Amino acid sequence: MDSRGKRLGILIVLLSMSAVAGVVAAVNFNYFFAGKNQNTTDTQETVSTSGIVTEADGKVHGANLSAFLKDSEFFDTNVPVGSNQDTYDEVDEQGNTVRTLSILASSVERDIRVKILDDQGEAVTGQEFAVVVADTGVYVDEDKDGMILISDIKPGEYKVSLNEMEGFKVPTDPANVRVKSIVSYTVIDDIDYFVHSEAEIDVLKEDTESTTIESEDEDDTQYKALLDIEKEHEKAVQLGIDVSKWNGEIDWEVVKAEGVDFAIIRCGYRGSSSGWLIEDPFFFRNLEGAKKAGIKVGIYFFTQAIDRVEAVEEASMVVSLLGDTTIEYPVFIDIEGAGGNGRADQLDAATRTEIANAFCQTIQNAGLDAGVYSGRYWYYNNLNVEDFIGQKIWLAEYRETPLYTGRYDMWQYTSSGSVAGIEGRVDLNVSYLGIGD
Repeated sequence: MDSRGKRLGILIVLLSMSAVAGVVAAVNFNYFFAGKNQNTTDTQETVSTSGIVTEADGKVHGANLSAFLKDSEFFDTNVPVGSNQDTYDEVDEQGNTVRTLSILASSVERDIRVKILDDQGEAVTGQEFAVVVADTGVYVDEDKDGMILISDIKPGEYKVSLNEMEGFKVPTDPANVRVKSIVSYTVIDDIDYFVHSEAEIDVLKEDTESTTIESEDEDDTQYKALLDIEKEHEKAVQLGIDVSKWNGEIDWEVVKAEGVDFAIIRCGYRGSSSGWLIEDPFFFRNLEGAKKAGIKVGIYFFTQAIDRVEAVEEASMVVSLLGDTTIEYPVFIDIEGAGGNGRADQLDAATRTEIANAFCQTIQNAGLDAGVYSGRYWYYNNLNVEDFIGQKIWLAEYRETPLYTGRYDMWQYTSSGSVAGIEGRVDLNVSYLGIGD
């Protein structure tokens, strides 16, 4: 081919390429600026003027995921003030909220314990609910606390139903419960549902733990014992205190610096009037503060149990409150008077001993050490110590040297102690348990 022919061939190629480019430009102009939809079998995409691209496999690109925020009809603006949008409550034909309920039934010994719960698992209070125990009868929540305790039930299988009540949706199926014939000394699984806070009670009637011991168990020599604390420390393994809400806010770092080795902390008590299980409002802050300061910890519970079942309840509450927290000292049941008007004040020694054993066995079965706290007079007259099942003994006797002749592992020698970091008087104790550092 000569040079003229080559030039002609190149010109034809260039003109062809220009024509193709023009066609592509025209297509793109229509595609992006003319607002026309273009379907192609090569890309298999659908493109809209909004910029959203939907591929053949269903994937979407370019969608505005927050567009619903501009939709005035998306949200329900008629939700009543104070309601919980996360609940499963329903609305009736009049537009009123209908709360959904469930019931929990359990048994410890020849009883049925019913708890009425909302959809958040909280007890529903302020309503006089009624439950039907098949072939047994109807029982009413007269004190409106969301719990019904049914006693003297024969062992066997029972069905428990909740009666209809306006404003509530009750379960359609009954709860099944097996009533036990004999209490087992194991932690009650649902005990948390039966624990109350002090906000729910009359504290003056319920928290009547005595701040004094029998007059026969103290004299002025206890103050000499306070002066001999260093000498006592040489004989004892540890020096410690016991505290509850009555001691108020405690600076545990200062307490540790004062030489306190251990603290026995009250976790709760049974109401002297109502019999409710009540948590000490300072328990968790005392537990956390003492452990953070490096002080060894034990627990005590002030009992007003009147039988073994209630003792198991009290022990179960302690174990539940402790959870996975480790403690170095035992869990003690505090058995003493409640001012003469407590529900357990008139029990005989045999019953009190059964209560102490039931509490301690439940604690021990949960893998913890257990013990009994009381005064010398009570150990001699209101408890049968010879029938104890190996629990530790914590003696309260306020004098220089105890007159108690039985075995004891800890000694509370005064309630008139003073420790920096604690405002006011505090109980002082020595321990012979041999717990090392």
